[in-house]
Amino acid sequence: MRRPQTVSDPLASLLASLERETGASSDFDLNPDVVLPEGRKLRPAGVLVPIEMRANVPHVILTKRASHLKHHPGQIAFPGGKQDESDVDVVAAALREAREEIGLPENNVEVLGTLPFHETVTSFTVTPVLGRVRDAFDIIPEPGEVDEVFSVPLAHVTNPAQFSVQSRRWMGQKRSYFTVPFGPYYIWGATARILRGLAERMNP
Repeated sequence: MRRPQTVSDPLASLLASLERETGASSDFDLNPDVVLPEGRKLRPAGVLVPIEMRANVPHVILTKRASHLKHHPGQIAFPGGKQDESDVDVVAAALREAREEIGLPENNVEVLGTLPFHETVTSFTVTPVLGRVRDAFDIIPEPGEVDEVFSVPLAHVTNPAQFSVQSRRWMGQKRSYFTVPFGPYYIWGATARILRGLAERMNP
């Protein structure tokens, strides 16, 4: 059950966006020439989009992945990961991973809702879980996975004007993707695509 909202609620537009219907997204949305194989096996995963209030202004907590990781080293990401057998669902996976990666306790998160899943090039179906951080907490980055934890104003990453489309060569082919930079942080790829979807919902 989603919490009631008031006119002055800084999360009112975010909560309203959860009532809108939009389709799933993927890393291939801007690359219609890519032919995805039929019968491909996709693994479920969940990421938490943690919203914390700073001076009554909503911010999104993000991580910078460790530079030595095999997949997506140094990239900006939401805390999250694949659903383990011990997880009841992808929401539980997102909450568990947030605790493990940044030290955010599960009971300090009010789950607001979920967004449509996002298919990644690494064969995951990622469900973004929107969660409000109830109270301030001690951020503890997981040293094996996270180099840095920082936050970005929600208004910045849900403003369509802040996004651009860039491209690079990947596996011998040109691939396009969304970006939404903030200061020294180059937010792109799946993280930017998920935020772009949220921006579209909040600005119909």
